[in-house]
Amino acid sequence: MLTSKQRAYLKSLSSKMETILIVGKDGVSKETIKQAEDALVKRELIKGKILETTEESVKDVANIIAEGTNSEVVQVIGNKFVLYKKNEKEPKIKLPKAKKKD
Repeated sequence: MLTSKQRAYLKSLSSKMETILIVGKDGVSKETIKQAEDALVKRELIKGKILETTEESVKDVANIIAEGTNSEVVQVIGNKFVLYKKNEKEPKIKLPKAKKKD
């Protein structure tokens, strides 16, 4: 679970990123999930978008892909979304530390 500080940090990183995952009229397929999984392993943070022909909402698409890849939805804005999944073997993004609860 991401903290608000970590989420804000990831949003700032994603603002300069190119969209690499596009969901069209066929919606989320096994291939879409596989593409997202492969990209998350390599990059940890990916930006996707849905086309106007997609029947699902951008929030639904982001949640379906996040569930299928065990990643977290960082942001949904307009027709775009950002997903994050830490690469345990070779982490590329260093998140701000979460505060410890008493």
